[in-house]
Amino acid sequence: MSKRIVAAAAALALGTGIAHAQEVKIGVALPYSGVGAELGQQVDRGIELFLKMNPDAFKPYTVKLIKRDYKAPDGVTAKTVVQELFVQEKVDILTGFIYSPNAIAVAPIVHAAKRPFIIMNAGTAWITNLSPYISRVSFSMWHAGFAMGKAAAEIMKAKTAVVGYTDFPPGKDSLDAFKKGFEAHGGKVIDEVPMGGAGSVPDFTPFLQRVKDKKPDVLFIFVPGGAHTSAVVKAYGAMGLRDAGIRLVGPGDLTQDNKLQDLGAAAVGMVTMHHYNADLDNPYNKAFVAAYKKAHGEKEMPDFTAVGGYDGMAAIAHIVQTLKGKMDPDKAMEALKGWKWDKSPRGPIMIDAVTRDVIMNEYLSEVVMRDGRLVQKNLGMIPAVKDQCKELKVGRCGN
Repeated sequence: MSKRIVAAAAALALGTGIAHAQEVKIGVALPYSGVGAELGQQVDRGIELFLKMNPDAFKPYTVKLIKRDYKAPDGVTAKTVVQELFVQEKVDILTGFIYSPNAIAVAPIVHAAKRPFIIMNAGTAWITNLSPYISRVSFSMWHAGFAMGKAAAEIMKAKTAVVGYTDFPPGKDSLDAFKKGFEAHGGKVIDEVPMGGAGSVPDFTPFLQRVKDKKPDVLFIFVPGGAHTSAVVKAYGAMGLRDAGIRLVGPGDLTQDNKLQDLGAAAVGMVTMHHYNADLDNPYNKAFVAAYKKAHGEKEMPDFTAVGGYDGMAAIAHIVQTLKGKMDPDKAMEALKGWKWDKSPRGPIMIDAVTRDVIMNEYLSEVVMRDGRLVQKNLGMIPAVKDQCKELKVGRCGN
């Protein structure tokens, strides 16, 4: 990263580290265009829905959302966008972020500028280790991956697995997480298949043929939500892997709610582990889904990325109220430690006081057909799950 960018951010921190103002500026960086635009839209809708459903959350203070499009998941534009938000717009808090490479790329700027950074999606586990000014309300790939590995071995009684993953940091995290959980509970990962990058949707046929030839009991897949998910699930069905006795499992990215109906019959029988799906039976989720449909159309569905936007705003509101609108970065991060919120659509959440990562329930679900529609049948729940990468101090999570 350019020394000029870090120097500019550091100078800003020295000059305006504490902004005593009643208006709080929130910088929102998301892919509003490009390959991740649908995911960015979901997060943005979650942000706006929180403000609509909780009109008094920030009162008597006002908030100004300053939104920027970082387009690609390569980190380059994201650095420019964040520099602009810090130096020119002088935002008090940075949030958003779909893809991990972008969050990783801007971490040094965040650290130098001493600005709270509340991640609403990006799931690579060790991102929060890059600066004490980074917290996450969404998930780590280890939340679902490790738990799915354990469930595949203990509940599904699988002995062998192949892992297919998009070859970028969250994919590698998912591979490590599932493998650790699966093999710690008696299973064996017999192959690891990198399946292209996040920037474009590949032809999954040759990757899945390799899986089919290996004949595992289960295929664990992580690909980014959206177009990647639809393509890989359809390829799984078209190539007859289910008929060959290979069960498809993974995190809830595979069964993204706003794309679920597009997956067709190939999705029936898929088993996932995740912190959210739109079929969760709790009053806050029912209200959230109803409000989302009212705002965007009866056929529209919120997904886990929308919930990340919604819960991220709840966390920011807690900071603003705790600090009485006077945004000191160190006090802001201190306010988040141990914060609990029981009104999330996903169920109760908490920010780990040590890791600054989220603690939440994980739900084991199976896709079933009901009245001509695909729904997620919840099979069980693991309460208060921590990021196991940090709990086990694996790799960069141990730093």
